Amino acid sequence: MDLENIIRNRRSIRRYLSDDIDAETIGRLIECGRLCQSAKNRQPWKIMVLKGETKNQIADIMLTCYKPSFNDRANSAAASAAVIKNAPLLFLIFQEVDEAWQTSDLVSIGAMIEHICLEAVHLGLGSLWIRDTVYTEAKIAQAVGYPDLRLISAIAIGKPAETP
Repeated sequence: MDLENIIRNRRSIRRYLSDDIDAETIGRLIECGRLCQSAKNRQPWKIMVLKGETKNQIADIMLTCYKPSFNDRANSAAASAAVIKNAPLLFLIFQEVDEAWQTSDLVSIGAMIEHICLEAVHLGLGSLWIRDTVYTEAKIAQAVGYPDLRLISAIAIGKPAETP
């Protein structure tokens, strides 16, 4: 598939088949992210790959802010948590805190995430860029052993079970 078709076929996928994603495919996704341009070539991202119960624990942490009819944020986080539990693979995207580089690092990380999402399409996978981790980012970072890093986002990845 050529780049234009990959871009045109990229969709936010919220339902996945249970098929496992092999290590080689995970490596290809990460390598495409790593090849992304970044401000001053800082490559300010750190990617953690989660599967199984560890991945589901992230969703459970996100659900701690959910209360029925509480608010739109909590409801959005609950919907994203359901996607995470359904997806076979979750990337957590972290950044070292450096206020002097905050804006350029965030733009660089956004571009890196898009590279991963486009490579997912190229590999026949689907992805969802998740920002709802923001409501519980400190709890998630603590739970996975990186309390000094800032959790920027997450990406759910798997074989699509829908074609929106």
